[in-house]
Amino acid sequence: MNIEWFREYCLSKKGVTEEFPFGEETLVFKVMGKVFALTDVDLFTGINLKCDPERAVLLREEYESIKPGFHMSKKHWNTVEMDGTVPDSLTKELIDHSYDLVVNGLTKKAKEDLGKIA
Repeated sequence: MNIEWFREYCLSKKGVTEEFPFGEETLVFKVMGKVFALTDVDLFTGINLKCDPERAVLLREEYESIKPGFHMSKKHWNTVEMDGTVPDSLTKELIDHSYDLVVNGLTKKAKEDLGKIA
């Protein structure tokens, strides 16, 4: 997986925008204004993704390159190192999981607005 694929995959999801709120090097993806994924745009050594706390622990136990979220809540975020040891299929699933967690946590109005996006 490379940053171009990661970026295109995140942007293909409904209601997603990309921003640089933390400086020029940190690419952040949001759904309806809420962060679900971020990465260092220059290095692309890892991606931060929201994760169910119980699943986060299991993933960290199974994969050495999945760690508590760097500069994020360690309970709710994982950093997936882009060193090739986590299968691309799992990384894609974890991006989907992060997006879904954030969408499920949106307000009723935000969910309605998301549903109106073509």
